[in-house]
Amino acid sequence: MKNYLLFLSFIVFTNILCSQESTVSGLITDNNQSPLLGVNVLIKNTTKGTQTNINGEFIITNLTDGAYTLSITYLGFKNREISFSVKKAQEITLPTIILYEGNEILSEVVVEGERRNKFSRKETAYVSKLPLKDIENSQVYSTVTTELLKSQVVTSFDDALKNATGVENLWASTGRGGDGAGYFSLRGFSVQPQLVNGLPGLTNGTINPANIERIEVLKGPSATLFGNAVSSYGGLINVVTKKPYVGTGGEVSFTSGTYGLNQIIGDFNTALSKENNLYFRVNTAYTTEQSFQDAGFRKSFFVAPSLSYKVNNNLSFSFYGEITQAEQTNPTFLFLNRSAPTEASNLEELGYNNKLSFTSNDLTLENPTQNYRIEMDYKLSDTWQSQSLVSKSSTSTSGYYSYLFDYGILGGNTFSRFINKQNANTQTTDIQQNFIGDFKIASLRNRVVIGVDYFNQTQTDNSTGYAFYGNITPNGGSNGDNPFTPEVEGASFPLSSSGVDAVLASQGVSNIKSKFHIYSVYASDVVNFTENLSAMVGLRLDRFDNEGNLSNIEDDYDQTTFSPKFGILFQPIKDKVSIFGNYQNGFTNVAPQLVGNPENGPQTLQIFDPEQANQFEFGVKTNVFNNRLNATISYYDIKVKDRVITDPSSPFNKIQGGEVVSKGFEIELNANPIKGLNVRAGFSKNHSETTKSDNTEILNRRPLEAGPEISYNFWANYEFQEGNLKGFGLGLGLNGSSERFAINYESTGEFILPSYTIANASVFYQANNYRLGLKLNNAFNKEYYKGWTTISPQTPRALLANISYQF
Repeated sequence: MKNYLLFLSFIVFTNILCSQESTVSGLITDNNQSPLLGVNVLIKNTTKGTQTNINGEFIITNLTDGAYTLSITYLGFKNREISFSVKKAQEITLPTIILYEGNEILSEVVVEGERRNKFSRKETAYVSKLPLKDIENSQVYSTVTTELLKSQVVTSFDDALKNATGVENLWASTGRGGDGAGYFSLRGFSVQPQLVNGLPGLTNGTINPANIERIEVLKGPSATLFGNAVSSYGGLINVVTKKPYVGTGGEVSFTSGTYGLNQIIGDFNTALSKENNLYFRVNTAYTTEQSFQDAGFRKSFFVAPSLSYKVNNNLSFSFYGEITQAEQTNPTFLFLNRSAPTEASNLEELGYNNKLSFTSNDLTLENPTQNYRIEMDYKLSDTWQSQSLVSKSSTSTSGYYSYLFDYGILGGNTFSRFINKQNANTQTTDIQQNFIGDFKIASLRNRVVIGVDYFNQTQTDNSTGYAFYGNITPNGGSNGDNPFTPEVEGASFPLSSSGVDAVLASQGVSNIKSKFHIYSVYASDVVNFTENLSAMVGLRLDRFDNEGNLSNIEDDYDQTTFSPKFGILFQPIKDKVSIFGNYQNGFTNVAPQLVGNPENGPQTLQIFDPEQANQFEFGVKTNVFNNRLNATISYYDIKVKDRVITDPSSPFNKIQGGEVVSKGFEIELNANPIKGLNVRAGFSKNHSETTKSDNTEILNRRPLEAGPEISYNFWANYEFQEGNLKGFGLGLGLNGSSERFAINYESTGEFILPSYTIANASVFYQANNYRLGLKLNNAFNKEYYKGWTTISPQTPRALLANISYQF
């Protein structure tokens, strides 16, 4: 009995001592009031900490009297610090802590035991310029993640975009000045990648995938938030780059493959000053690659430094740069005649030997490109933040550019080569100031962005004129008969820089410098009427000031345009299923043009309204089975009006009033049905037609920029999770499209490129710090072509081997 009383006394005394220690607890959510699982909650300058549970709750016990600061970090969200103090065995419950998504710098590196649905990343602050989840966004967009690119051993930007639903390559990057980047069809319209981290980032070459965190493809006209300079009627392509994070680490990767491919990539992140929250990251790559044809190559050196500085919890700065030095031969597409029938109506009749490049490695283009961005984020209050952004781009072209065109004069499927020496440069400046708010008016939640935007582009062109440089036939024949001279000639045209220089010596050199400015104000508001019902309303006022050729004041003009946007979204199951509809607008400024037959007197300047594109769309989005299945199904209808065309009755006159209709549906699936298996699939069907035009050449026909009517993609990747095969995996996939028009005019008839389906496969071994992989592209060695008034052969079967090491 005595021993029992002593033991009981000890227990009571111990409880009294323990009761002198305090606890702190709380709830952490995102800005939609959804609980966040696995948030890191640490007490600064101590070893105490925890993570939130599935309900977003945390508790830290055994605190003695004193003042403390909670450090809260979560990947993809803004870091927060919260101060509190305890005394006399308090149990403190903090008010709900909200973490905001966004362009996070200094994100804590979180090693995840299992990340579900690695091929899907739909949390982004770029698409709507707001921290808005895909499930609550009434606009449709596709995301291509870095995990997907790694699983496919992707070494080029064109291959990366094969994973974006409804995107099809029209032609590869040519490197020529002004528009040398690749062209892609999207919802029936051509588009080039011109956005980096939501800001203009131009290139005359191709984009290096070494610095890509993800690619976001926004669907439909998007001028309300992004303007018309970097978007098309079909949408836009935004490249999100890798950013600095808290910690030290990196990766080294080497890929070698068929046709002389060698690519080495480095990624390194470190703290320049942990005390001052100053972090630095650099991504770099060196690539050399030859062609499957008899000539052609590309080599490039790329470096992307980035810096982040968190001054305090309210103020942070970021710097991002991409610098590329590239040299390549330009792909010599076969350009079909756009005004008269080609002798051959298909590839078989053309007799095309696609192993011939019709160029030489002595005729090259250099494409140096630089993109820089500075960002300042400042928290004005708990409900408002300021975002100040400046971007600068410079892209140049120097060297020889040639094209092959069927003028239909010499017969025998003869294509004439014309060549010039390029010397061009494009400079852009963009300045944005955004104010982003998340607040309630009465009981209605509002997420608002209000911004002003200034964009300037200056182009300089000091290129030579184009000179005739021989003829070829698609099967390898050649001759020197100039189709524009009456006599039959037989001159020799060697494919060398000295030979080309001799011919170009008689050509004039351009001295053109042109400039335009765009001044814009925009606003967008997502209003939650209930937790499940929201609407998005946006408007842009755009002032276009064109200085044109600086030596010619007659081509100056101004245009003012309004661009509205509206969307509505209902979630029958909160954060799992949404039904949406939207109206989106795009526009294009049209320059005044001189009209009238000069033989009848002086021409007059005719003014045009901007072209307008309006889209109506509706569909369903899902995020179910604990993020194991993301799906988007949508139907869209885009109508472009007020298109300016050449008067068919007079080449000296222009007519405004043409209309194009583009409509279709898209399905995209991202699934993680079982642990280790990730699946990506997409299907798109598009109907495009010029429904109104005084030009009978194109009336009631599918526009060439629309690409194929049907496109599809699929990729499945499985990694064994246990047993002797743990770490081993394989990937299987395909991508393809229906036939497409290379030419489709009344007078020329049709030249159709056939449909294709390309199969790809990979095997790999993933260990803790390294990965080994083999990838087979075009496994069945399919011969296929793409084009846009052109015929462009695609790469045959190719094998890639990759090794990467993480540290």
